[in-house]
Amino acid sequence: MDEFNEMLNQSETQGKYLTFCVGDEEYGIEIDYVIEIIGVQPITEVPDIPSYIKGLISLRGKITPVMDVRLRFNKPPQEYDERTCIIVVSQEESTIGLIIDTIRDVLDIDDSLIGDPAGVKTGTPNRYIKSIARTDHGNKLIINLEKVLSDR
Repeated sequence: MDEFNEMLNQSETQGKYLTFCVGDEEYGIEIDYVIEIIGVQPITEVPDIPSYIKGLISLRGKITPVMDVRLRFNKPPQEYDERTCIIVVSQEESTIGLIIDTIRDVLDIDDSLIGDPAGVKTGTPNRYIKSIARTDHGNKLIINLEKVLSDR
C-alpha cells in the first residue's frame, strides 16, 4: 500500500486511474479523488443505515464512514482478508472509505481509450459505471463516484 500512496502524492494526476478488483471485475477510479489507501481497520457499526455502509473508522482523529463496494454493487458478501483494503476518497466536501477486495495498479489511460458503457451488461448496475477503459491489461470499468456515493 505504501507504494500506491507514494504514487498518489505525485503532482501529475491527469489521465491516471487507480485500478482495483471487486469479485472478478476490475474497476478504476480517477486518481484525483483518492486521498490514500489503508488496510482494513476496526469499524464501529452504526444502527439503521444501509447494509453496504459498514460503519465508521477513525482516520488520524477524523471520523470517516466506510462503504463495502462489494455490497454496494449487489455482490455476495465476502470475509475481509490481508488483500482487502480501504481506498479513502474525497468527492466535493465528503470523505469516505471504499472497502475493496484488492488493489491492482495505477494506470495512465489516454482519453481516446475510454468509451461509453451504454448497453454493456457487466453484472453491476450500469448507473455506477461512468465509462469503460480499454487497456493492455483488459477492460476496466470506470466507476461514477458521485452515483456510488449518493444513489439510494
